Amino acid sequence: MVPRRRRRRPWHRTRAYRLTRTALLAVVLVTVVARCEGDGDVTAPGGPDGPDTVAAGRAHAAPSTRPTPPPRPLPRSRPTSLRIPSLGIDAPIIGIGLTKERELETPPIDKPKLVGWYRGGATPGEQGAAIAVGHRDTRTGPAVFAGLASVKRGKQIEARRADGRTAVYTVDRVKVFDKASFPDKEVYGPTRRPEIRVITCGGLFDRRSGYTSNVVVFAHLTATK
Repeated sequence: MVPRRRRRRPWHRTRAYRLTRTALLAVVLVTVVARCEGDGDVTAPGGPDGPDTVAAGRAHAAPSTRPTPPPRPLPRSRPTSLRIPSLGIDAPIIGIGLTKERELETPPIDKPKLVGWYRGGATPGEQGAAIAVGHRDTRTGPAVFAGLASVKRGKQIEARRADGRTAVYTVDRVKVFDKASFPDKEVYGPTRRPEIRVITCGGLFDRRSGYTSNVVVFAHLTATK
C-alpha cells in the first residue's frame, strides 16, 4: 500500500509564523505601556503640584540653598530692656552683681517687673553667656517671668542695648534644675558663641525656704538689628 503524501501546511499556520507574531505583539504592547506611563508624569506648569513638577520627562531641580552664616558677636554694651514676644514680655533691665555669699542677686522684690542682668558676664550679643534674672511672683501677685517655663523652643528673645542695637536670640531648650544640685558650669560656664540664659524660680514653693528649683531658658544669638 502506497503511503499517502502529507499536505504541506499554509505559511500562516506554521509554528515559525506564530512565534514571530507573538514576539511582534509583545514589542508593540511594551511600547504602548511605556508611552502611557510616561504621559502620566507630565504636569503642565501651574498645575496642582506647581511649576516644580516633572514636565516633558525632565524634572526641575530645586535651587540649592546655603545655610545662613551665624551673626558676628557684638561689642560690649549694657542692655536696656528684654522682650519675649511669645509671652508678651517687654521689661526694663537693671544691672546686678553677687551677694556676700557669692550668689547671684535678683532685682528688688518691690519692683517685680524688672529684669536683672549680671554685670560680671557677657552683654547681649557679646561672645559668651549673658545672664538675665527675674522674679516669678511676689506676695502681691505674678512677676515679670511668671510664664517663663512655658516658652517654646524656636521662639525669640530680644535684648535691646544702650548702643541702639538689638540682639535676637532663638530658644534652644528650657530646663528645670533643683537648687540643691544647680549645674553652675552648664548655666554660667563659657560658650563658643553668643548665648543668653534667662532664669527664674520654679518647682515647689515653701513659705520658709521659697521655691525648690530654677527655670533656665537656653538660647543662642541668631540675628542682630
